[in-house]
Amino acid sequence: MTAPHPGGLDQRRRLVTELPGPRSRELSARRAATVSAGVTVAMPVFIAAAGGGVLLDVDGNSLIDLGSGIAVTSVGNAAPAVVTAVQAQVEQFTHTCFMVTPYEGYLAVCEELANLTPGEHDKRSALFNSGAEAVENAIKVARHATGRPAVVVFDHAYHGRTNLTMALTAKAMPYKHRFGPFAPEIYRVPVSYPFRDPAGMSGEQAAARALDLIDTQVGAEQLACVVIEPIQGEGGFIVPAPGFLPAIAQWCAERGVLFVADEIQTGFCRTGDWFACDHNNVIPDLIATAKGIAGGLPLAGVTGRAHLMNAVHPGGLGGTYGGNPVACAAALASITMMREHDLAGAARRIEAIAAPKLHALAARCPAVGQVRGRGAMLALELIDPATGAPDPALTTQIVHACHNAGVVVLTCGTYANVIRLLPPLVIPHALLTEGLDVLTHAVLTATT
Repeated sequence: MTAPHPGGLDQRRRLVTELPGPRSRELSARRAATVSAGVTVAMPVFIAAAGGGVLLDVDGNSLIDLGSGIAVTSVGNAAPAVVTAVQAQVEQFTHTCFMVTPYEGYLAVCEELANLTPGEHDKRSALFNSGAEAVENAIKVARHATGRPAVVVFDHAYHGRTNLTMALTAKAMPYKHRFGPFAPEIYRVPVSYPFRDPAGMSGEQAAARALDLIDTQVGAEQLACVVIEPIQGEGGFIVPAPGFLPAIAQWCAERGVLFVADEIQTGFCRTGDWFACDHNNVIPDLIATAKGIAGGLPLAGVTGRAHLMNAVHPGGLGGTYGGNPVACAAALASITMMREHDLAGAARRIEAIAAPKLHALAARCPAVGQVRGRGAMLALELIDPATGAPDPALTTQIVHACHNAGVVVLTCGTYANVIRLLPPLVIPHALLTEGLDVLTHAVLTATT
């Protein structure tokens, strides 16, 4: 027997209809009649409740959640502590706009960001609504503080869907196709991608390759910042080779270029530490956060060295909803839960369970080109074993099999050939193991 989630949901997979069920199909028809076709869904199953490691759909099916709403519900969906904090804040007030009449919750979130983000230096923060807003505002700060226009990003990067962050994002379809022209002064260089780099290339060599292009094609004197995901998310959960990030950061420090870490997907315990930069002993000048910060409510932040964040003129940063009091209450409850329940340690324990199973699968199945990731951010890259070429069709087949069996997994990767796993950090281990067994069965069935 599985223990019930504190919110009342049994932590088990249970299918009572085909997927999607009749009620989900009915809602899908309403969706087609009212929602833009440009907004797609990974799995056309409508959710009625969620908690712990399960999603309960409108037909009564209980699904294993290995996606966390794309790394958002790290503390679990509808976590009781978050619900209580949100309810209390809603009873007091829902909005004043921090730029009109401020409130303490915003300050408390900024204090937590100063304490938790890498580095012991004096810091300041500004709060926003989404990861794309955070990245865009980090670049605004970098350009203002340095007086330089250029921004360097990396192959396979994903930074958002606004005009500026689309320019930063590497993948054309579906993120950039026919949405240009894009913001200027954005330059792209190769990232360290160990699975596809030349054999034996070290992190330092990969950094030298990128830095040579920056020196020759951009020029440090024109460069405001380098923006990088410590582990690339949408690009394929690419973990740079050891030494790559420190070499980039050192080069930036020596030339007055700001090192901007996009920790929107990797932050808040996801990779087994509070932030992925911590694994590399890299201290960013500016760090963008969102996703897992607030238990599912929209909140994002830019945290950076005080002299950089304070360089912007009064009124230069902000937004009507940025740092909404309800979202701040959710964030404070989520951070408390992460700290008191050691959810960074929980991410490491998830890796300890999942990684051996995934590596065993790779040993049995040549179509699994690489297992990679860190903590509760793990992935399989699927290939044609004969050529090493990406195999997006196989990836889609496996994902659909998992979905039909009631396990929510997601895809990513420039070539759409990576299956990514982002379970809630509070997922029961038995449920995680069952989800991994379903994935293993789907891979082996599709490849044998």
